[in-house]
Amino acid sequence: MHENYIINIGRQYGSGGKAIGEKLAKRLGIKLYDKELIMLSARESGFCEECFEQCDEQKGVLRALFGYFRAPFVGNYSNCDSPLSGETLFRIQSDVIRQVAERESCIFVGRCADYILRENPRAVNIFLTADLKDRIRRITTRTGCTEEEAATQLEAMDRQRARYYNYYTSRTWGEAATYHLTINSSALGEEATADLIIDFVEKKLNCKL
Repeated sequence: MHENYIINIGRQYGSGGKAIGEKLAKRLGIKLYDKELIMLSARESGFCEECFEQCDEQKGVLRALFGYFRAPFVGNYSNCDSPLSGETLFRIQSDVIRQVAERESCIFVGRCADYILRENPRAVNIFLTADLKDRIRRITTRTGCTEEEAATQLEAMDRQRARYYNYYTSRTWGEAATYHLTINSSALGEEATADLIIDFVEKKLNCKL
């Protein structure tokens, strides 16, 4: 019986991270978890889904503005400021990520999964970037906005993702040293990028997927 393996995908907004993750999931026959983690966490904790939306990576963490930085005390909810604090919700979601990773092979997109599973030897951490023109094209195609609006959106989203990631992990979002492999999806396109990720994962874990 094969051991579970995990592919964690961090990504710039508009880099094709979700699309590439979906291609990987389909080809490998495993699940992809993104927004679904919010629903899973809500069910596990008994809190409403809206509570987790407030702690979603796209909302950012305002406490960083006050110079309040610390790594998460994952798995211990008693130290949180309130039952619905951002730290509490993040820890619950962290526990869900670990539980999912323990029971099945899967792909996580965002949610600091690379940090949460940092001690899992079967987790491979990928970061996806792309050329600016391709990122803008993806956003305009998906949302129907103008190129100027897309440029503004991607800058804002990247700032929010970086703030969320840096706050909860004490690492640097998007920094090459943080991940096992960083890829510019514009260089190969989505299909070939998925090929490269599969080849890399097989070599790193010494297995055939």
